[in-house]
Amino acid sequence: MTMFANLHLAPEAVAMNAPALLVVVPFLMATATVFAPNGRFAWIMALLTSAVTVWLSLVLASEVGRDGLLSYHMGGWAPPLGIEFRVDGLNTIVVVVIAFMALLSTLFAQPAVAGEIRAEKQPLFYTAFQICLAGLLGMSLTGDAFNLFVFLEISSISTYVLVALGANRDRRALTAAFNYLIMGTIGASFFVIGVGFLYSATGTLNMADMSTLLKPLHDSRAVQAGFAFIVVGLGLKAAMFPLHQWLPSAYAYAPSFVTVFLSATATKAALYALARFMFTVFDPSLDFVVAAFDFVLAPAACLAILFCSFQAIFQVDVRRVLAYSSVAQVGYILLGMATGTAMGLSAGMFHLANHALLKGALFMAIGAAALSANVWKVSHFRGAGKKAPLTFAGFTVAGLSLMGVPLTAGFLSKWRLIEAVMANGWWWAALVIGASSFLAFFYVGRILEVVFFKEADADGPEIKEAPFIALFAIWVLAGLNIFFGINPSVPLGLAEAGAQAVFGFDVGGVQ
Repeated sequence: MTMFANLHLAPEAVAMNAPALLVVVPFLMATATVFAPNGRFAWIMALLTSAVTVWLSLVLASEVGRDGLLSYHMGGWAPPLGIEFRVDGLNTIVVVVIAFMALLSTLFAQPAVAGEIRAEKQPLFYTAFQICLAGLLGMSLTGDAFNLFVFLEISSISTYVLVALGANRDRRALTAAFNYLIMGTIGASFFVIGVGFLYSATGTLNMADMSTLLKPLHDSRAVQAGFAFIVVGLGLKAAMFPLHQWLPSAYAYAPSFVTVFLSATATKAALYALARFMFTVFDPSLDFVVAAFDFVLAPAACLAILFCSFQAIFQVDVRRVLAYSSVAQVGYILLGMATGTAMGLSAGMFHLANHALLKGALFMAIGAAALSANVWKVSHFRGAGKKAPLTFAGFTVAGLSLMGVPLTAGFLSKWRLIEAVMANGWWWAALVIGASSFLAFFYVGRILEVVFFKEADADGPEIKEAPFIALFAIWVLAGLNIFFGINPSVPLGLAEAGAQAVFGFDVGGVQ
């Protein structure tokens, strides 16, 4: 995080209030966007919101880089009685990723939303997006367990609406949104029940205070039950195998912009919340936490990596190929966390950032190429590389990163994960990572074969090059996959700062 420590990006008054502004600005802009006269004006407001959140996230990163920890007291009420926004290295990387991907997704939204959402609904669509963004940022910033539940629900409810608005293009979006709603409600219920158990044991909802009070209570059945409920609830929100069944349909049938944004941010915020509870609220060395790592999270992660990579090979819809791949990538991140070590946590957070970049580029490229044709089967993209060379060149770069080809960001984060699991003595997990990269070669390679090595049908769909603004967003993400594959100092430095914030020592490597 030292690369941010010397940056002074805002006046002191803004820097002091950056944690609150990151949530307040999207909420206020969402309120104003409701009254936008048309979709283009609403898009400009959403783009402005996203740009401001990127700026504020960098301001926050610079403050954390200098001070190590920020504690913002809402309304001036000191914790544990008041609500606290608590920012350290662990959530800084997630806030930066969410804000940055919101900005790039909004650039892509300009042509995508205009082509997929009815004009009269576009201002409300962008309103829901900004509410979702505020909820995800709030989840990542709050230091209050119940407040986390509130932001979780804010982001989830707006997400259900965003997914359902895909019905204008595909009626199956309504079923996907309903399934997402049911599973999301179950997950949120499990989480809040777990928080209730912890509150009954400690009498506090402030996570830092709760962590201190839980130390002598590790033998309490209520505490252990609370931990179990929280892991299941957040695991469902994060699409942890086998609780992932809502995700493929939600990603496949939502509007293209929603799929891009959610794939890069929603599961990442839930994974952060899970890491926050496992590593800072609870002591990761406790017997029942170690047992959860060894006998629940690690096996579930490996099964996700293998089974969902295998399922991706046989999907007909290209969006479902990438959706099942996303569940497998969640498995990578969870596997890093399940080691219970600083090296594993930093590797998991590093892969979290890289996956947001590569999967955002993949979904953008597919969504942009299909805007004029509304086709999604892998076979529909025959010869698309000749029709849209720049779009699918960006797709190829991100696909190579997903496979873990050297000189890409995906290779480096997978390598760090292999180092972490081998340091833990988990040679079998290293084999799983290697095998899944081999499977990724098949499901990504199958798409690339159709795109570049098959001739287009004479009566095939009219696939065109992505509009310039979408192409720009695709190539920013594709370019970062190459740049961070050569010089990973920014995402790796943020990831290692997160592990250092948890374990209290320098993980080593690039800072």
